[in-house]
Amino acid sequence: MDIKKRNRNVIAVGGESGSGKSETALAVLHAFSEYGIRSAILGQDDYFYLPPALNDEERRKNQSHLGPLAEVKMDVLNDNIKDYLDGKNSISKPIIDYATNVINTEHVDLTDINVLIVEGTYVSLLRNVEFKVFITRNREDTLEHRKKRNRGNEALDPFIENILKIEHMIIGGHRFLADIIISKDYQVSLNK
Repeated sequence: MDIKKRNRNVIAVGGESGSGKSETALAVLHAFSEYGIRSAILGQDDYFYLPPALNDEERRKNQSHLGPLAEVKMDVLNDNIKDYLDGKNSISKPIIDYATNVINTEHVDLTDINVLIVEGTYVSLLRNVEFKVFITRNREDTLEHRKKRNRGNEALDPFIENILKIEHMIIGGHRFLADIIISKDYQVSLNK
């Protein structure tokens, strides 16, 4: 992908829960800014059908409520990406208010944004993405990180650990969709 030749580009950063997707997306944003390339980040977590507490409740009632089709508005995220690539200077997108457990709408200004970085568990499945990165750290590798971020004591919850096992099976093959692989030891390699 040649950023300088294209006006608008999309990069996806995927991986399991706690693997470092958000941190990697932010690092890419900062690296681009050092070269005068303007970028913005869209987080897949904002595109869940249900806010976090209700989503957790639904998972506990029905374990088939898991994965990109059951939980995430992938169509809305794909539409936001398409709008960006079609030259729209702003998009309306969902945003989770974690404090109130509510999904609101926000407008994002994409004027002069050269790279849209989309991060999330299932972003390897998105259309219209030129470059995909996948982080291979799994739930065992990410346990300490998940304990530190302490989202509702998830790291100590056996139910959540089981959900993460299932999630691992769902996205295990996503690494083969990626252009770049970041290993659990943060080694970066081209996916051949």
